[in-house]
Amino acid sequence: MAHATSPRYYAGRKPAAAARKMGTWKLAYADFLTALAAFFLLMWMLSDVSPAARVEIAAYFRGEPPARSAPVASAVTLAPSHSKAAEKLFAALTLDKTLVAASENLVLTPKPDGVRIELIDADHAPLFAVGSSDLTPRGRTLVQTVAGVLSRFDTRLAIEGHTDAFGGDVGDTQFSNWDLSASRASSARRLMTDAGLPPQAILSVSGLADTHPLTPGQPHLASNRRISLDIRLAGAAPRPQS
Repeated sequence: MAHATSPRYYAGRKPAAAARKMGTWKLAYADFLTALAAFFLLMWMLSDVSPAARVEIAAYFRGEPPARSAPVASAVTLAPSHSKAAEKLFAALTLDKTLVAASENLVLTPKPDGVRIELIDADHAPLFAVGSSDLTPRGRTLVQTVAGVLSRFDTRLAIEGHTDAFGGDVGDTQFSNWDLSASRASSARRLMTDAGLPPQAILSVSGLADTHPLTPGQPHLASNRRISLDIRLAGAAPRPQS
């Protein structure tokens, strides 16, 4: 016997099916990619910031007041092992008004018996003409100012020239980075002695090309183009300023 069927539906309670959430993972993934892109953009922007400016940025995010009296990190505290003469030299450099105004081109590192000075290039504030050993007016002023401060102390120093990883800074294979760095170091030596630094204070002049980048792992940055002055104090007291 056949069974009758009816297409009619009767009202009743049916368990609701769980709603499927479609595409929510895509939103989370898009947020992740946006954050990642912002992170790499920030890293790229910071890659060309001078070391001195990085110190100021870090101090800002730590809530420390900005230092206006020194061209480098004023938070640097000289250890007890530093000599009194080294402290006086470091103070004389950090308080010089010309050097303070050019803080983006200057990095000072105190040592127990002296200080290391990095006169660094910047794309918007170059110290040398591109691919040349000729100092810009800004570069000449900085070198002469440093020489004037050092001439008041009994110092011995080594002058080092550095370049970035580009050939001759402009891809000139006829004028290598070795030639360029050595020529720039020699230009700095001549200008320092002309500015009053005793010739006997200079122990060596060398060109290191791009073998010692200021920023490890990023040899093409402008900050790698620089003159380094490794200074050792030979006496305990500064000379009287004339």
